[in-house]
Parts: sequence; C-alpha cells; structure tokens
Amino acid sequence: MARIDMTGKKGLIIGIANEYSLAYGCAKAIHEQGGQLAITYLNDKAKSYVDPLAKELDAELLMPCNVGNDGQVEELFRVITEKWGKLDFLIHSIAFAPREDLHGRLLDSSLNGFLQAMDISCHSLIRMTRKAEPLMQEGGSILTMSYLGADRAIKNYALMGPVKAALESSVRYLAVELGGKNIRVNAISAGPVATRAASGIAEFGDLLKKTQQLSPLKKLLTIDDIGSLATFLASDGSAAITGDTIYVDCGFNIIS
Repeated sequence: MARIDMTGKKGLIIGIANEYSLAYGCAKAIHEQGGQLAITYLNDKAKSYVDPLAKELDAELLMPCNVGNDGQVEELFRVITEKWGKLDFLIHSIAFAPREDLHGRLLDSSLNGFLQAMDISCHSLIRMTRKAEPLMQEGGSILTMSYLGADRAIKNYALMGPVKAALESSVRYLAVELGGKNIRVNAISAGPVATRAASGIAEFGDLLKKTQQLSPLKKLLTIDDIGSLATFLASDGSAAITGDTIYVDCGFNIIS
C-alpha cells in the first residue's frame, strides 16, 4: 500500500506570495513529508516575503517566475533540468484578473481583462505542463487550484468563474493527453481562505461567514487543510486519480 511519503520527491511550486498563500500551505505540508522543493516568486517586491519562507522550507531552488515572461520560464526550467534532471510534481497556484474587471459584471468585462485573466490563470498551466512533461519520464503529478465558482454562479466572482471553468476543463484534457506517460493532472477546488488574492473579491468577508455558517463542518478552511490534500495528490498514494476536481471546502459544495 502506497503511503503519503514524499521522501526523494522533487517538485516545483508556483504561487507563493506570503505565509497566507495556498501555495505555501502546499509547500509546508510537502516539506514536512520529506519533499524537495523549487519555489518561485513573482518579482523583487515579492521576493522579500518569499525568501524567508524558502529558507524555512529548505527550498533547493528559489527563482523569479512571472509566467507572462517567457525568458524567466525558460530559465526556471533550464535550471531545474540542470540541477535535478527530473520533476515528480508541479503545483500551479496562480490567478489574476485586473481589479476593474474583477469588481464588475462579467457582462461588462473588457476583452483585454478577460484575455489577461485567462492567460495567467489558465493557459499558464498548459505552458508549465508542457515544460514539465519531459522532466516527468517516470510519471508525475500536476496540480492546480480552482474554486466552486467554476461550476456555480457565485456572487461577485464574475469574470473568474468562466476562467476557472476553463481551467478545470483544461485539467481533464491534459489528464487524457498525459495519462499514457503516467502523468496525473488534477485540480483542487478550495473553499474561501483569507489570502491576499482572495481579498480582491468584493464582499469577501461576507462570503467567509456564509461558508462557515452553511458548510456541514461549520468551520473555516485553512491553508494546512489544502496542503494536506495537495500532499496526497502529489504522492504515490494518488496513483490512480487523474482528471478530477477535488473539493476541500468543509463540505460547502454539497449544499443546495
């Protein structure tokens, strides 16, 4: 029986902004189980927050990666190839939409805003997976982060709903295309957590309260909860799971 043991597993985690990030919860949990990490930061401003976390996690690589910068992406994977020659897992935990589009109606979203949100939040997963594929000769696990708004019309989620729906659909197609190489691709649909990214959603505090009141477990989600699931999905224990969107939201998604 496979155990959740990440000893010797090497992986790239994209999306740590600070200690409240979902990606940090994933990195911390995997590190605790023996995983070896490569971590990225968006820019010089973000580096000051990420650098101490990378040290805490004993990250073997810390590099800049703006997914919109092809040169940075190329350099990141060049260094990973040179240092490790392989990847066992990739965690993609980034999303973005311009504030004016995120706070408005989907109906009023700009073309540029929609395309930018789709590029960074969805197509970057495809680009990263393309780079990771040749490094997963022995198979691997690719994870991304979604939200219930991909499946339901959630108040104030607007533009990001269709973007996350595209992300979940991409997961299914990538899982089919890579399954023959024993590369698994899954999405984690996390409930609301008070992160910097989530704070950009209008009335987010009300969403947190509603989720806690209505969810069967009557509690708020933590980044540790998400990290536990990510560790399982990145491990050999999930060897037969691919193409899925797996909820970790204290049961909120089952409520009508």
